Amino acid sequence: MDTDVVGQLGIYTWGANSYGQLGHGHVEDLSLPRLADDGVRQTRQTRAVRLLSGGGGHSTVVSEEGELLVCGQNHKGQLGLGHSSEVRTFKICPLIGHRVAQVSCGWDFTLILTGHGQILTCGSNAYGQLGTSEPVSHSVQPRPVQALGEPVVGVAAGLRHSLAVTGTGQVYQWGFGLSGQARRALSPQPVPEHFTSKTPRLVPGLGHVMSHWVAAGSAHCACLTVTGDVFLWGSNKHGQLTRTETFLPAPVRLDRSALDGERVTNIHSGWTHLVAQTEKRRVFTWGRANYGQLGRTEPTSQCSGGASPGATTQWTRVPSEVKVLCGATQECLIRETDYLFVCIIIIIIILNILIFIVLVILIILIFCIFHITTNILIMIIFPLQKNPPGKYFSHYHCIRILHLTY
Repeated sequence: MDTDVVGQLGIYTWGANSYGQLGHGHVEDLSLPRLADDGVRQTRQTRAVRLLSGGGGHSTVVSEEGELLVCGQNHKGQLGLGHSSEVRTFKICPLIGHRVAQVSCGWDFTLILTGHGQILTCGSNAYGQLGTSEPVSHSVQPRPVQALGEPVVGVAAGLRHSLAVTGTGQVYQWGFGLSGQARRALSPQPVPEHFTSKTPRLVPGLGHVMSHWVAAGSAHCACLTVTGDVFLWGSNKHGQLTRTETFLPAPVRLDRSALDGERVTNIHSGWTHLVAQTEKRRVFTWGRANYGQLGRTEPTSQCSGGASPGATTQWTRVPSEVKVLCGATQECLIRETDYLFVCIIIIIIILNILIFIVLVILIILIFCIFHITTNILIMIIFPLQKNPPGKYFSHYHCIRILHLTY
């Protein structure tokens, strides 16, 4: 059953594969995309993939039908299969009675959002990232987060912290993975509760806005409001919060002037960088750039409050537009205008080929018409008659003479 579903989804994977997270049944790294079931089911009817998410060593896929497929590292039970053994091919996570709407992977834990707005969590709970008050180190079974009293519409897993946004626009945070950084940056001031809690706590400073999407990096947080504003908080070590402070304890709105005054429609986060898409479908990136994840060629070195003026850094806190974007340490996004341009070029090439074919056909038709017309004229001008020696001078001879003359 699992193999059949994987084949119908047509999942291509590549990259690091130390724990079998690519779903090919082995642990060898792959440099080129390869179908997860080796192409055995390619002729089957395909099914749509809704979204994908990857953690430190595990992978998750959600189908359009709401099925959750998982594989890879499972030492903390982050695959939600009821055991802690490594899984090297995609398996369906048996969430009986639940249709999955979204999934987000932390380093060694997983957040699962059901179609009914309930959050299920599994994997490591070493930093309270599962959202339960029970003293458990990890969970191999998906368990519900009980503290939220209303349906959830979005979740995001950071390295060791979790975020959720509800249908009423409230943003919650739990897990104390950021508490150490917060304590060092804010001392002697106390660390806010949402950085230290094992259960969901309302993020302060967002009561005047309605959020509808959240994103999380290794040590930072982001939310997007219905009006197109982005709020950022947490670690700013790599300039990912666009500020000079090293740590922001509460959400701060991203100045729209940094995005040429445009509203944001989508916000996504890598471990240490962010990607925003605006209402005009422009893409802006900022944060760490040591692996080219910002999709730019211009220099990105800048100094913040924590860097010396002569230091060389590979990050930028200034959002800048990119035309084609590749990276999670890569993101992948192609602007529609570029896609349209490629389509136009292809159409022009096809039209030129068709015009050439039509011209060839016309030339052949003209030659045939000329040949037939010539024969008819010869028959009229040179009727069948006798030669003086008494032999017939036929139309065929006239045609042959005409051809030889030309």
